[in-house]
This record gives sequence, C-alpha cells and structure tokens, in this order.
Amino acid sequence: MSRYFSKDHEWIEVSGDTGTVGITDYAQGQLGDITFVELPQVGQSVGKGDAVSIVDSVKAASDVYTPVSGTIGAVNEALADQPELVNSAADGEGWLFQVTLADANELAALMDEAAYRAYVAEL
Repeated sequence: MSRYFSKDHEWIEVSGDTGTVGITDYAQGQLGDITFVELPQVGQSVGKGDAVSIVDSVKAASDVYTPVSGTIGAVNEALADQPELVNSAADGEGWLFQVTLADANELAALMDEAAYRAYVAEL
C-alpha cells in the first residue's frame, strides 16, 4: 500500500484501485475536538479537489476534499457514533471514506510522507 498527502491535509492510502481517505494528524490537531463528521454518499461520483465531507469541531467546520477523482465506494460508519476517532486515530480507524480511483495518474500530484512533513514544518 502507498500513502499520499495533499496540501489540504488529507491522506489517501491506495491498494489496487481503491483509496482510503482521511485527514492528517496535523489537521485534526488544528481542528481540536471533532464533534460531527458529514460523510459523502456511497456511489457518489467525485472530482479531484471536490469538497465531499465536512468535519465539525469545537473550533470550526472544515471541508474535506477528495485528493483523487472517482466513485465513493464506502464510508466509515463508525464515525456517526464516534466522531472522536478522527482525533484519536486520524491516520487509521478515523478514516473518512473510500474512493475507487478513476485515474491513478492523479496520485503523482500528491506528496509522499517526507514531502508532507517538510510542507507542514513550513506552516
């Protein structure tokens, strides 16, 4: 599996033609305590950069953008009852949705982990 990062602080972990998407640990830290997550609809077609989810926190509501184009294949149902999973496990159990990639070449525009860490260090 390969993990990529966007400048909007989303990560996508790709296995085959499926990408699992979440927000980075940095992003959840900036948001504070997550109180609600609005997830996209399964079957929804999305374009790279589209706002497809909303994460509400005690500080603000923040859009989550899909880092690739494709079709939403699954959403993390556990977040309905446990939105705090995004805080406690942003890089794992707190994932938001899965997308079937329309064009794997879009991944080339994203950062690897080292590049993302360097990007965050400059913020």
